[in-house]
Formats: sequence, structure tokens, C-alpha cells
Amino acid sequence: MIHETRHPIPEILARQPMFRNLDPAELDAIASGTREYRVRRNEVLFQKGDPAAGMHIVIAGQVKLSIGSSQGSEKVIHMAGPGSTFGEAVAFLDRPYPVSAVATQDSIVMLIGKPTLERVLVESPAFSRKMLASLSSRLHELIDDMESCTLRTSMQRVICFLGQQAPASQDGAFSVHLNSSKQTVASRLNLAPETLSRVLGQLAEAGLIRVDGRTITVLSRTDLERFQA
Repeated sequence: MIHETRHPIPEILARQPMFRNLDPAELDAIASGTREYRVRRNEVLFQKGDPAAGMHIVIAGQVKLSIGSSQGSEKVIHMAGPGSTFGEAVAFLDRPYPVSAVATQDSIVMLIGKPTLERVLVESPAFSRKMLASLSSRLHELIDDMESCTLRTSMQRVICFLGQQAPASQDGAFSVHLNSSKQTVASRLNLAPETLSRVLGQLAEAGLIRVDGRTITVLSRTDLERFQA
């Protein structure tokens, strides 16, 4: 069951990327229409087709956004971790959610109600700019996903995914801990789970990575990207 919590919402909002540097009055205005929830692993926040309620912010944990088929297959659209937002775009269209949202870990999520969101966008130019930047970034991510699904091989998709997990300016070794199951990661990359396992095995045999459960160690980012080429 989803439980509402009573933490100091303005203070928590101030620590999130989209709300940093907003003045206290703006934060209080947003907090007045914001609720915080504690969500257990595998709990559903909303289903595809539910009315859009506003903008969700992941404070802790992880939420999976996906589309399911009547045959039981699933396409993962986005994995939202701490600081990520979702639901804001569809809230402005007066349309239902096009995806379902499920917590993949015990999570804390905030919901800024649609009326509050619309009011603050009009009253706060700083928040409006950050919202526009966030939506633009999401659009670029979707374009990258389309390119990956249509123009890249399975090997290229996996190597690109691993490279995206590397710390900034890291060309040497680094480790990636998968917060989601390999099945979820495979769906995110538009691959069958067995294909992901096969590609990881090939990279391990080539001496480029080591796999230990959900931890993948890339021995050299430079060598990995050269292998892709």
C-alpha cells in the first residue's frame, strides 16, 4: 500500500535538481500542492490510462515506466532514479498516462498536483526554464532510444549503455551496479534477456568486462568503445 509521509517538503524540494536556487516563496508555493509518498517495491503508482495527476519526483529508490501488451510482454520506456521527474508532459495535455509506473525498489516519491504545477509555471520564470530544459532533455533521450533500436546492433546497444554509466571523464576501469534486473535492462535496450546475457558473455570472453551478479566491471572504457567501432 502507498503511504503518505509528512516530511518537510520545501526542504526536500530544495535539494532536487529542478528546484535548486528557487527562492523560499516559490518553494513554499510548490510545497502547498505537493504530497510525498512511501512506495514499496513492486507497488503500482499509476496504470496506463489513469488520469494524469501532475508531476512525480523520485526522492529515493527507482520507478519503472513501461508499456505492457495483452500477450504479457513489456517495453521499459524509462527508469527514473533519485532526482528524476515524470508525468509532467502529459499533465499539460489533459490526456491519461500513456505508460504505467511501478516501483522497482522501496521508494519515496513526491507528486506536485496539476493545478499547483500550472500556477507555478506562470508565476516562476526560473522554474519554467528548468521545466523546459528537463522536457528537452527527455526528448533527446527518446530520439537516442529510437536511433539505438533501429540503427544499432545488440552489441552496440549494450556497449553504449555501459558507457553511459561511466563517471564523467572516466576512460579507464569502472564498475556498474544494475539497480534493475537484467530482464528490465534488456527491455530498456529493446533486447531479449537471453540476447543481453549472450552479449555480456561475448564482452567478458573478449576481456573487456567482468560480470559478478548485478555488478559489471568495465576494464577499459576506451577499449570497450573501440571494440564497438
